[in-house]
Amino acid sequence: MVNQLGAETSPYLLQHKDNPVHWRAWGDEALAAARESGKPILLSIGYAACHWCHVMAHECFENPAIATLMNELFINIKVDREERPDIDAVYMAALGLMGQQGGWPLTMFLTPEGQPFWGGTYFPPEARYGRPGFPDIMRRITEVYHTDPASVRKNSEAVLHSLNQLAAGDPTAPAIQIGIDMLDRVAQIMCEQVDPVHGGVGQAPKFPQTYAIEMVLRGWLRQPDDTMMAAVDRTLTGMCQGGIYDHLAGGFARYSTDEQWLAPHFEKMLYDNAQLIDILTLAWQAGQNPLYYQRVKETIAWTLDEMVVAGGAFGATLDADSEGEEGRFYVWQEAEIDAVLGQDAGVFKAAYDVSPAGNWEGKVILNRSARPDLGSDAEEALLRRCRNRLLDRRRGRIRPGWDDKVLADWNGLMIAALANAAAVFAQPVWAKAAIDAFDFVTAKLCPDGTLMHGYRHGQAKHRALLDDYANMARAALMLYEIHGDDRYLRQAQDWVAAVETHFADAERGGYYFSSAQATDVIARMRHGNDNAVPSGNGVMIGVLTRLWLLTGDGTYGQKAEAVARSFSPQMASHALAMTTLLNNVEFMLHPVQIVIMGERADKALQEMLSVVHGLALPNKVLQVLTPGQTLPAGHPATGMAQLGGQATAYICIGQTCSLPQTKTADLRTALNMVTKTSHPVR
Repeated sequence: MVNQLGAETSPYLLQHKDNPVHWRAWGDEALAAARESGKPILLSIGYAACHWCHVMAHECFENPAIATLMNELFINIKVDREERPDIDAVYMAALGLMGQQGGWPLTMFLTPEGQPFWGGTYFPPEARYGRPGFPDIMRRITEVYHTDPASVRKNSEAVLHSLNQLAAGDPTAPAIQIGIDMLDRVAQIMCEQVDPVHGGVGQAPKFPQTYAIEMVLRGWLRQPDDTMMAAVDRTLTGMCQGGIYDHLAGGFARYSTDEQWLAPHFEKMLYDNAQLIDILTLAWQAGQNPLYYQRVKETIAWTLDEMVVAGGAFGATLDADSEGEEGRFYVWQEAEIDAVLGQDAGVFKAAYDVSPAGNWEGKVILNRSARPDLGSDAEEALLRRCRNRLLDRRRGRIRPGWDDKVLADWNGLMIAALANAAAVFAQPVWAKAAIDAFDFVTAKLCPDGTLMHGYRHGQAKHRALLDDYANMARAALMLYEIHGDDRYLRQAQDWVAAVETHFADAERGGYYFSSAQATDVIARMRHGNDNAVPSGNGVMIGVLTRLWLLTGDGTYGQKAEAVARSFSPQMASHALAMTTLLNNVEFMLHPVQIVIMGERADKALQEMLSVVHGLALPNKVLQVLTPGQTLPAGHPATGMAQLGGQATAYICIGQTCSLPQTKTADLRTALNMVTKTSHPVR
């Protein structure tokens, strides 16, 4: 046997192609080899931008003695968790069932059939950090596997049984009626979880958790409460002005290692930045905070400058490390800042927390946490010039690695975020970027018409998962509403049909994460919880609701209700982990349908669209009807007409529509009034 990763396309797997470990990629062939050998499987899961994955690789997988032991005792399989999130989900859940904290690198020991019986995360080459040495672990695991096979079999079967139970849920738990009162309670509880000093949910480490912040913001939109909006602003301002944000080039790191948003693990992920663009756009609509617009602009500029692959789609991640050191590309010393900025250095250093001793391991992470308020136009212009000069200097450094594989689900998130932000802020370049990325996915990741999960170096690989279909369908519907091209609507319908065919749980409702066609997954996960990305089942509720309202096909609405009902028994204990699902349930219960009639290019109609996009209406469904177009049967505005050849708008809640609006000021007033009364009086 030899290392087989050289034939792969994943940048993470290729990082390990020269290891002396006889790595294989996950798949039916690797599992068959394990069964034939009788050896247990050592499964290592990570991703290209993962700092501790690099550490374990350097310490263990590049060590000839440790590699020899691995080759002697195990069939060694390496998985890119971004390329195979279905595999990662199964074994991360298994580790949790074993009572251990999850994370990457994920190190699992499996039977030759792929069933887990023990695992952990990072292991050092010798005992330290309170962790046993990796060679000692491997010897002990092998000893137990060969001398006590009954215990190994019992443990692995118990874990597999528990994994299947996780997917099934508690059959005795009663369904719960999810209504506005429940949404308000969850939003209030979530608000109380927000750090009152620095914002964010919980303490260190802190993740953006944008879907949770959206839950709080939606609670404020339903019933304005200064405490809720303060929690939202504290969190978003903390991230926007903290060290988790790249103040020179734009874009957010994955999370902060401390409670102050100062010190990130420096990797940048496409999915985080897409979700942050979305929540900052919605928060801007709610309060017009100029900081949020600035961060949206800068983050999109970074995305279009550094994350676009040839052809228009978006790559996955930027590494945390460069030159073997975490954060080296991003941090500074005071002397270098002085040298670059000269007489402007004093003002910049006061604004960005620059000191001789640094603020992180003797180095400086630029941040504005101590003075988060924006200054005058002149002050901000000076700081901007300073940032540009430092960015020019930084461009001369050795860059972190870029994982340029194109993932359907993450691209769906970014396409929708760009399309929405383009409409809100009137930025046609962003709209074009969203369309280009969508066209790339439909051309390259659908080689025979079937959506695939990833693409790199001319190869579309791995069956699409629920999140791929859900996020790309959501993106398609966003493009349809904004641009009116029927091809987006048809594509969304096709993808939803594929979800029904290959992912639906006919017995319990909702959707599995992996396709029924998958042959190398030991358990099909099914959940409504958010992880690093929004819950696929939660997104599907929104997609199905939107299709129902746009097409008039009530079947979509029934399916949306069925998904919500299938996960409602978990609300009593897991509501705070299911905020994407709950946010989309609110949309399903109380959509705001806006119909504007007229020629799309007409200036008055465009001004109406500007009013609609400028308001915080997360539950809106927008349809622009050109003369001759009709609404689906059953739409509350069916039969209503354009007045006097002018652009005419109707706002509908339930089966009741507003009077026709032909002036933008009146439309704004009507939208403000109708949305304030769109929810039942408590």
